[in-house]
Amino acid sequence: MAVTPSVWPFVRLKLRITGNGLRGRPARIVMFVLGAVAAGMLAVLGYATFATPGLVDSDRGAAVLFPFGGALLVLGWIFLPLLFFGIDDTFDPAQFALLPLARRTLLAGLTVAALIGIPALATLAATAGMVDSAARLGGPGAALVQFAGIVCGLLLCVALSRSVISAFATALRSRRARDLATILLAVVAASLGPAQLLLLGVLNRADWDSVAAIAEVVGWTPLGAPYTVGLEVANGRLWAVPLKLLIVLAAAGGLLWWWSRTLERAMAGTATAGSRGGTGTRANGRGPVDQLLFRWSPRSRFGALMARETRYWWRETRRRAAVVTLAVAGVFLPLSSAFGSENASGAGLAVIVGAIAPIGLANQFGYEGSAYATNLATGVPGRLEVHSRAAAHALFTVPLLLLVALVNGFLAGASPASVPAQLGTLLAVYGVGLALVLPVSVRAAYALPDPSTPFAISSGGGLSKALPALGAMGGAVLGALPVILAGYLLGPVWLWIGLPVGLAYGTAAYALGARLAGNLLDRRMPELLAAITAR
Repeated sequence: MAVTPSVWPFVRLKLRITGNGLRGRPARIVMFVLGAVAAGMLAVLGYATFATPGLVDSDRGAAVLFPFGGALLVLGWIFLPLLFFGIDDTFDPAQFALLPLARRTLLAGLTVAALIGIPALATLAATAGMVDSAARLGGPGAALVQFAGIVCGLLLCVALSRSVISAFATALRSRRARDLATILLAVVAASLGPAQLLLLGVLNRADWDSVAAIAEVVGWTPLGAPYTVGLEVANGRLWAVPLKLLIVLAAAGGLLWWWSRTLERAMAGTATAGSRGGTGTRANGRGPVDQLLFRWSPRSRFGALMARETRYWWRETRRRAAVVTLAVAGVFLPLSSAFGSENASGAGLAVIVGAIAPIGLANQFGYEGSAYATNLATGVPGRLEVHSRAAAHALFTVPLLLLVALVNGFLAGASPASVPAQLGTLLAVYGVGLALVLPVSVRAAYALPDPSTPFAISSGGGLSKALPALGAMGGAVLGALPVILAGYLLGPVWLWIGLPVGLAYGTAAYALGARLAGNLLDRRMPELLAAITAR
């Protein structure tokens, strides 16, 4: 799509919003640079992966890798922002509702704005490895056709991502629809586990002829067709090239048409959402969680703050989405490790669950936005604030960690006798993760928009904003290495001492991190409020 003069304002708007978000904020600049570096590293890794079949002169390897890898890229444009980074709310069509813009101009501008972002550039750079392989396997003609294919694939990714977001933008502004979206996310996340089990089972137990047959079918779908056109030239099947390009362009055109038809409803979503009345919460009566909190919470400031945070985790859609994602990942990661390989154990991936668990607190203040001013005005001490929030999070997380240990012990190939020790290891990793995430939540907080979707973020830069949390996740594993290594080295002795040692280690790490975060919060409350207040 050519960049016409009417589209340039969208490009300048995208660049200006990005620049304004970084101006005068050194910490955000550092996060943006680190996010760009991480995206560049992933692009280099993707390029190297897709270029490998050409380097080793493997037509068969390319025929399997390209359609599967391309299909994962296309699906990743929808699901990865939902699960990790968030949907950029900056170019929500509702933001342009009052501007006299033609539908075609708005569609073109939003498309080009999406194409100039870091994710699009990283995707194009990663898939350029397919062009390298096509050149080595089939010559310049195959490389030229493959380049056209990856460009069409990028357009398909953008069209699919934006059309789905636009189509459901209006519906997701209601409370019931947001709750339904959370449930659908759980279904999608749950489906990833069986799909991974199926793929690992095929790779480990089935012959490569079956894998190649599945790859051939995927290569004729819109998900894989743009990434296999160069291989068709290399194999002498020139007749397949126009057919596959037609499949991709037809799919992208259909998505753009769908997007254009839903733009007006999405632009009107801001006005219609407010007329549907209320947030869906019950004004009278208490649910089971509220009754438990009312009866068992301590009659103190700590108890009141913990009860409030617990209700938020139970009722607030975005927080509930994080809990659902953790629950599904906690069940399926150990199972996928065990069933994917006959000799594998789920203990390694179970540890990853303990590192993922604290990420829900990485932007815990951003969920409240300007409402945090109440805490600042009433003078809630920093340590009390941090302890109450961590306790409310632990009420949901610790039972999930116990479930992970049980699944790993009884279903994923480990011994049932190892369940207490595995729980101790998980608690150690979780405690270290909290120690790292809590200071991050104070120092690297950012504003969230009104929850029009459970996964929205504002001002773009989802990867750079998520980078500190991802770093804390890796640091949790590294920080808990003494406990993890003790579990491997002590053997049967660890089965007896794993739970108390892991609990003590995690508690000590959490105490240090909470102390640091509390002191930091006492010094930075005004700056924190300014950072999480949407502008």
